[in-house]
Parts: sequence; structure tokens; C-alpha cells
Amino acid sequence: MVNRKQSKRLVRKHLFSLRLSDIELDLLRLKSADAGMSASELMRRNGLLRPLPKRLSKISLKAYWELGQIGNNLNQLVKATNTAIKMGRTPPANPELLEELLELLHQCRRDIAQVDTESDDWSEDEEEDEDDWQADEG
Repeated sequence: MVNRKQSKRLVRKHLFSLRLSDIELDLLRLKSADAGMSASELMRRNGLLRPLPKRLSKISLKAYWELGQIGNNLNQLVKATNTAIKMGRTPPANPELLEELLELLHQCRRDIAQVDTESDDWSEDEEEDEDDWQADEG
């Protein structure tokens, strides 16, 4: 066996604990076996070498949240409309229109999340907003 000297900085001497469910552990073992590497190496590659998705900006996050609240209200209105129809009463709103509006709302939420995380073009203003958002967390 060849004795290779490694730089002291490259020697792996730190342990990092991670809690996994039984299913997650089985998946990790399967993926590492399929990749032909240890679970540790797979985790290092996935955790350290892949770029992380970009975070949602303050504005996008707030819009996403607001759309969710509107969606909840629409769901309640749809339920009340469907209940009124079943009871033979006049519905408070057109059910087809409500369903269409609800689908448009869900599409807007998907678009906000997708555009903000896939965009590679960040202006200086957006970077400043992101810094403010990160500062608000702590």
C-alpha cells in the first residue's frame, strides 16, 4: 500500500452528525451504492460541490405569502359556494370562476418561486434587498 502524505488541511478529522429516518438512511445507502461511492463521499459532494438555490427576495417572499392567504380565502369561498349548491341555495359566487381564479393564483405562486430561484441575473438593488432580508432573520 502506498503511503501518501496529505496536506494537514485536507485530512478529514471532523465529524458531523446528521439525523435520518429509516427510509432516508435506506435511500442514502442505495444512492451511494448506485454511485459507487461511500455515503460520506456522496454527502460531501452533494452538500459542498453543488450550488445552492437562490433564496427568495423579501418582495417575492411577501408576495408568495400574501397569495397564499388569498388562496385560503378563495378556498373558503369555493367551499361555501359548493355547500350552497348542494343545499339548493343561491351560491355566493360562480363556482367555475372561483376555480379558475384559484388556479391562476396557484400559478402565480409557482411562477414567483421559479423565477426567483432560477434567475442568475441579480442587479445591485436585488443584492442589497437580499442582504437586508438576511439581516432581518437573525
